[in-house]
Amino acid sequence: MAGLGDSGSATAQASGETFSHLMDHVAQGFEALGAAVLVAGFVWSFVLAVVAWRRSGRLATGYVALRSAFGGTLLLGLEVLVAADLVRTVAVAPTLDNVLVLGLIVLIRTVLSFSLETEIEGVAPWRRARLSGVGGIRQATASALSSHPRSSSSDR
Repeated sequence: MAGLGDSGSATAQASGETFSHLMDHVAQGFEALGAAVLVAGFVWSFVLAVVAWRRSGRLATGYVALRSAFGGTLLLGLEVLVAADLVRTVAVAPTLDNVLVLGLIVLIRTVLSFSLETEIEGVAPWRRARLSGVGGIRQATASALSSHPRSSSSDR
């Protein structure tokens, strides 16, 4: 009988380790996705900036598109990275210290997100009715692609 209880305990421990190992891989996947979002968003932001600049003929238009698109990318990347931290803390190592560290990380990232949104939009989030995050990227893309092509006398 003692051997039977030991094997059940060993099976439960192995199952718990397998779950923790799986959730660690899920957290790593979220971290990789967050990094991919940041890299792809960085490249897309520069493409949008060049398109907006070439269509409008104004460097300032390109700069605004770059800032808006990359700011939205940063917000989206931060959200994905917070998800990775949540999975890792809650599913992999749910100790009190890890939960406190997660709370601090979420607080810092929330302040960063709030600051980025305010900086990008120019107004506090509660004073604006427009979309944020991915909506900011979508808005920057639409703005860059719908800019009127520059018209100058040298084009004729």
